[in-house]
Amino acid sequence: MNKLLPIACLALLAGAAANSSWAAGPAAAPEAAPTPTPTPVPTPADSAVTLPQVTVTGGRVSDMDARRESTAGKQVYGREELDRNGDTNLGDVLKRLPGVTLGGRPGRGGEIRMRGLGSGYTQVLLNGERPPAGFSMDSLSPDQVERVEVMRGPVAEYSTRAIAGTINVVLREGYQQRDTQFKLSDTIERGEHSLNLAVTAPGKIGALSYSLSGSAYDSQQDDFGVTRNRDVDGAGALEREQLLTERSERHARGVHLAPRVTYRFDNGDTLNFQPFLMRGISDGSADSTLAQSAGGTAPEYASAHTVSSGSHTFVRGFGNWLHKLDGGAKLDVKFGAGAGRSASASVRNQFDAGGLLLNRLDDNDSTRDNSASTGGKYTTPLGAGHLLAAGWDTEWNRRKQSRVSLDNGAARFADSGDTLNANTRRLAGFVQDEWDITPQWSAYAGLRWEGIRTESTLAGADVSNESRVWSPLLHGVWRIPGRDKDQVRASLTNSYRAPTLGNLIALPALSNNNSATSPDRVGNPNLKPELARGIDLAYEHYLGGNGIVSVSGFVREIDNLMRRATTLQNTANGPRWVSAPLNVGRARTSGIELEAKFKLAELMADAPAIDLRSNYSRFWSRVDDIPGPNNRLDQQARQTANFGLDYRMKDWPLTLGGSLNWTPATVVQTSATEQASSGPKRIVDLYGLWKFDARTQLRVSVNNLLAEEYDSASAIDADGLKTASTTQRTDRTWGVKLETKF
Repeated sequence: MNKLLPIACLALLAGAAANSSWAAGPAAAPEAAPTPTPTPVPTPADSAVTLPQVTVTGGRVSDMDARRESTAGKQVYGREELDRNGDTNLGDVLKRLPGVTLGGRPGRGGEIRMRGLGSGYTQVLLNGERPPAGFSMDSLSPDQVERVEVMRGPVAEYSTRAIAGTINVVLREGYQQRDTQFKLSDTIERGEHSLNLAVTAPGKIGALSYSLSGSAYDSQQDDFGVTRNRDVDGAGALEREQLLTERSERHARGVHLAPRVTYRFDNGDTLNFQPFLMRGISDGSADSTLAQSAGGTAPEYASAHTVSSGSHTFVRGFGNWLHKLDGGAKLDVKFGAGAGRSASASVRNQFDAGGLLLNRLDDNDSTRDNSASTGGKYTTPLGAGHLLAAGWDTEWNRRKQSRVSLDNGAARFADSGDTLNANTRRLAGFVQDEWDITPQWSAYAGLRWEGIRTESTLAGADVSNESRVWSPLLHGVWRIPGRDKDQVRASLTNSYRAPTLGNLIALPALSNNNSATSPDRVGNPNLKPELARGIDLAYEHYLGGNGIVSVSGFVREIDNLMRRATTLQNTANGPRWVSAPLNVGRARTSGIELEAKFKLAELMADAPAIDLRSNYSRFWSRVDDIPGPNNRLDQQARQTANFGLDYRMKDWPLTLGGSLNWTPATVVQTSATEQASSGPKRIVDLYGLWKFDARTQLRVSVNNLLAEEYDSASAIDADGLKTASTTQRTDRTWGVKLETKF
């Protein structure tokens, strides 16, 4: 029965995808406990030996064992998953994980989404802390990452700003690594080469151990898209139709450094410190044409040429001090500080049909971010299998931003050139109790209080926003008696989604072709956080090695839902369409998630060396105060599925593999008058790995093999129907990666 279960689950996943139509942790990881081998049974020849020999080996708990033993549901993906396809950005790795998708078109990264939800619903952490403002996980190389932890339910020691879940990216630790690793890769897209070099070197000097990790990249990108704008009046007559064609090129280069230092004191204390540096610069150009086939009013311009440049620098230091106390208690104090600076500049010249310059648009932005944080956790055992913990978190962020936006030398908005000063302070305290009540029952109870205060000053106007949230949490695991490979999980949680700094006090983001479907964007200082109550249930069946079959479901009830609404407003620059966020009421989302991952040899004798991975998710959602039928949460797809396999050839040092990532077309009614949609995404990635010897291997890959166009659209019913439909080209990417150790 147990052997048939993975095959049945795999068939169910394949059938679900086929029926859906293809046409349309803390800064430092816990120290791993040594694993003793069994004591050998003495033979007559050994009878003279008075003490049995015991061999002790050090090593960390496997990814699957960490998942199985965690009381609060957690999935761990280590170097095997990170290295499998030879990806050069972390986003391509994340999109293959169960329940994780990326927004936007294939091959260009996008917002990380769990359970179909992004925009602040999914909490993304770097070494257990929120990353610096402006930092993008898509720009992080997988070679800089030790593992990725996916938590579907919040826990007290992390922020509970995780309605959909939490993804914690842990940077390279290197304490198991003995060799220097060298990786050189080249990816080719439309004939343009992008190079990436990564080096990791460990070392030890007395009580001091270290790992030096760094990477550098140089990439080229070329993009093309077409947008059709169409306005129809209330009587159904065509008012205006435009075709916007855009082509752009971008050249980016940069470096990432993530060394790590660990010092072990004589009394058993441990001090860890890991600085992280990311530096990147880019240059680009874009050309666009705007042709109007219907409508009496002439278009804003006929053609435009834009030249842009940008740079960003992020420096962040993570550290913690682990102090061992009497009775098995521990005090773990963490600290961090960071600074970030980004700058961008663009010049856009717009011309009429005869090539005469109409206007020059200059846009310059300079942003500085500084942050500091500290926290700690005190843990003490209350008996065998019973651990009590309490701690605190504090964080301070300061942003200084200046933006100058000119149209033929005149300011485009009233605050152009003024400096925005914003401060965010976060204070949190938590307590949690983990208890293995019996061999079959484990429970986790936690409580977290978190308060956030945001203040800003712009042109003499002061704005403030404050929120306080209590989050009680309860997780439990029942290991089914007599079936040591089966267990059931259940969780009752409270979580929330805080307004972003941009949604509260953003400087205006002006649209070059302002319309109902391409509005300006502003903030709203009166936003309240969304509050969610959740239930999670899961059944897990573990196979040998790293195999698992699981079925899980969830429900979230959300209050104070935040949404953007677009209206026509009188501004200093005349009537303009403006998009602003607001709280619109209550919502509900639920879903079912299936996962099957196993080696074929675990199910059938003499089977080829094939590893299978598959997952399928089905989501439902409803916003009460927005009319249906598609009144779903923002951009949430109804389904998503992944299927992958790896085949290790018997007579050759060659492994072949690939994956299919699928998300169907999505239509969402975002307000009573607005609708957004996106086309289906079918992404096929393939790879081949040739091992020359134990130290050197070559990986060849192709990502986005199908290279299908990506469609998206928006519509608003405002004195008639106004629509914008965009088709963007996507490209096939070939890659080759040499990996060696010495």
